[in-house]
Formats: sequence, structure tokens, C-alpha cells
Amino acid sequence: MGRFLTFLVLIVGLLGAGGFWLTRARPLPETAVAGFSGDAAAGRQVFLAAGCASCHADRGAEAQEAPLLSGGRRLPTAFGTFVVPNISPDPTHGIGGYSLADLAGVLKRGVTPDGRHLYPAMPYTTYTRMALQDVADLKAYLDTLPEDSTPRGANEIPFPYSFRGAIGFWKQRYLKDAFVGAAPSPQIERGRYLVEALGHCAECHTPRDRFGGLDRSRWMAGAANPAGRGDVPNITPAAISWSTAEMAWYLESGFSPDHEEVSREMESIIAGLSQLPDDDRDAIAAYLKGLAPAR
Repeated sequence: MGRFLTFLVLIVGLLGAGGFWLTRARPLPETAVAGFSGDAAAGRQVFLAAGCASCHADRGAEAQEAPLLSGGRRLPTAFGTFVVPNISPDPTHGIGGYSLADLAGVLKRGVTPDGRHLYPAMPYTTYTRMALQDVADLKAYLDTLPEDSTPRGANEIPFPYSFRGAIGFWKQRYLKDAFVGAAPSPQIERGRYLVEALGHCAECHTPRDRFGGLDRSRWMAGAANPAGRGDVPNITPAAISWSTAEMAWYLESGFSPDHEEVSREMESIIAGLSQLPDDDRDAIAAYLKGLAPAR
């Protein structure tokens, strides 16, 4: 009996060690971004499409030439309250000390430079599909923005969600770099990239399961507002009958075909999308019109 218990403890220990090894946080190596150099002008377009300022700056800050990315916004969820970090170029309180590999690891793996899992309140489950060139361009643009010395606030996460090690297991199931929508044309392929890799539209518009992962079988079918106030709408053709031109106009102006103004939560998103080239807004509209209707 004693030998059996010893054997059982050994097996459990080995399984635990194996699970830890498989799910440990792995920063992106410098070799992964070797040869990439960024262009700040192109990076501004990535910044606008990715909606960075919608969380990390004051509402509507995308419209500014030099948004102050001081963070501080509180995001209440069923798993606790997350505090958006400072991502200005400040070397102490922001990300001014990040290398390109550090930033790419955050965006594509959800891992901090010092090897910790990030909570998926930061939409790296979307950004994991970003092209490395876009990450390089984004970093070049972020480096041109003003520094801010606002310290990061602490998240308010109860146990067991405060145990970051479990995020590694969560990522095994939910961190996928495969695209969801179809791309039957170059325009829709561009729209798919803007929506599924940069715009993180699904993070709000797709329902989640009990573990907080996106339910891909109900892609863009609407979801409960994570802040607890009402619902985020269904934006598939089952619910939106607008033409492609009407949808593109909404993304530019913030007004629906019925002249209803965009909701407050979408103001900062539209502030960024309105500054993209017309072709990009047309591509987003074409992608959304081509989605499978979902109720």
C-alpha cells in the first residue's frame, strides 16, 4: 500500500509538472522579430484600427494627434475588476522599455516581458492574428507619443481567478490564431483582418461561455454587456439589414441609416475608424455583410 501511494504521488507530481511546462508563459524570443523595422505613419493606422485608445486613453482620444495613453480605466467583469495599464512610452510606468519582441509577446501570446500570463481582458485572443509587420509599425508609432508617469492601478481579482497560472490552461483552449470568417475576395479578406485581427469586434459582439471564452459557433451574434448594462447587439445579417454603403457610413460618421447616433461605448471606436481610409471601412462593411446570419 505504501508503495502504491508513493507511485500515485509520483504520477500526480509528474502530471502537474507536465501541465505546468505545457502551460507556462513563454515570452516571444528576439529571433522571432529579427529583420522587422517599423514605420510610425503606418503604425498610426494600425493604432486606429486596433482601437488602442478606446481603453488606454480618454474617450474619443483617437481623434487627437498625440493621445495620452495613461490607462486607469476600470473594467468590471464577472471575474473581477481590471484596471487598464499605462501604455505610454514612459520607461517606468508605461512600456517605454519594451523591445519589439516584448510588445509582440504581449499582443500575440498574452505574455509580459518578465514571463507572466496576461488576463484576457486585454484582447490578445484577437491580436494573436496580427502580422508581425503591423506590430513593428505599431511600436514605432507608440514610441512617438507623449510619456505619462501615471502608475498602474492594481486589478481587483478574487481567488481563484487571481491565480495567473490557470490562464495557461485557459489559453490552451481559447488562444487560437486561426481566422473565423470566410474570405471569398481580397476586399473581404482585408475586412476580416481588420475585424478579426485588429478591431477585436468579436470581444464584445460574440457571446462567451462560462469560462469567458468566445463561442465561435455564435460569431458576432450579440452578447451581454460585460459591464452589466444591457446587451451588445447582434451585428450579423440576421439583425442588421443595412447596405454595405450604409454600414461604411456608420463606421465613418457614427450615424445609422435611421439617423440614430452611435452609443457611448462605441464613440471612441468610431473616432478611430473614421480616420481610416475609405477602402478599409468598405472592407469592414463587406466582411460584416458576408457573415453567416446568427440569431
